Amino acid sequence: MIIRFIVAGRPARDYALLIRDYEKRLSSFCRFERVEVRSEKNIPSKLKGFVVVCSQEGVQMSSREFAQFLKGKQEVSFVVGPAQGLSNSVKLRAQMVLSLSSMTLPHDMAHLVLAEQVYRAFTILKGRKYHK
Repeated sequence: MIIRFIVAGRPARDYALLIRDYEKRLSSFCRFERVEVRSEKNIPSKLKGFVVVCSQEGVQMSSREFAQFLKGKQEVSFVVGPAQGLSNSVKLRAQMVLSLSSMTLPHDMAHLVLAEQVYRAFTILKGRKYHK
């Protein structure tokens, strides 16, 4: 499986350490790629596989439901937009719009939550003890 995060900009240093830790852990479950783009206009050319855009108005799932969603997918691109959010044109390119929370999250925190939840999903699917 290929998991790709397409993110607007680089995370702040404090977030970057935590994000990279989860991204490193993912490498034991899948081929992981992070693509940083400077602006939203560069996102469409990076989209491959099943496209999931993270946005507050999307569907919410439990961690177990999210794990089942990932099961069987070959390639998934997750998009985390810039601080001002994503335009409708990018959202329309997605097969799914996913809400990480009904609360508005800073984009660095959304990136971190997504990384942790993708890692958690793999631990659920593999029966590891990480998920409680």
